[in-house]
Amino acid sequence: MASNKILLLGLLAFACSLAMADHSPLQDFCVADPSNAVVVNGLACKDPKQVQASDFFFSGLHLTGDTSNPVGSKVTPVTVAQLPGLNTLGISMARIDFAPWGINPPHTHPRATEILTVLEGSLEVGFVTSNPENRLITKVVNKGDVFVFPVGLIHFQRNVGYGKAVAIAGLSSQNPGVITIANAVFGSKPDISGDILAKAFQVDNNVISQIQAKF
Repeated sequence: MASNKILLLGLLAFACSLAMADHSPLQDFCVADPSNAVVVNGLACKDPKQVQASDFFFSGLHLTGDTSNPVGSKVTPVTVAQLPGLNTLGISMARIDFAPWGINPPHTHPRATEILTVLEGSLEVGFVTSNPENRLITKVVNKGDVFVFPVGLIHFQRNVGYGKAVAIAGLSSQNPGVITIANAVFGSKPDISGDILAKAFQVDNNVISQIQAKF
């Protein structure tokens, strides 16, 4: 009995330690050192003595993105890859430029919630809830408006004006990741079998082949 009580107390102590684990940064900063060979969940820290102001600085969000592409939008990210000082801080951001009627195609961020602020123009935005409902939540947002896309859900933006549109997105991860649905499904390397996609989308194999050819 005594040994069982000791085991139970040990398990409770372990559970409590997990529940109260500190997942916030344990130092002032951890500037990413991409040259370090150590593999961690994120990037290894640069020697604090070698840290400079430039590690916390990014310039470029004032520049208009080139939207002359098939979808008519350009995302300029500021993640830990562009700004090493974001390492371990759990945030990043992006500028999104839209040509008239351009779209930021349906995509997900597997590691981040996104909060979008419209700086210029009008956007139709939306996200789809998870199975089985797959409910579309959508709204037109204008200059100064804010909209939130919950983590992991498929979402999109479309410029519904006749002029250019610009938005700034904040993301709750230093490395939110992006999975663009069309690219992932039809442009994977190697291709997903046409038979699988034809059955999934309930279309003919020839239709799948035509779409895959575009990616």
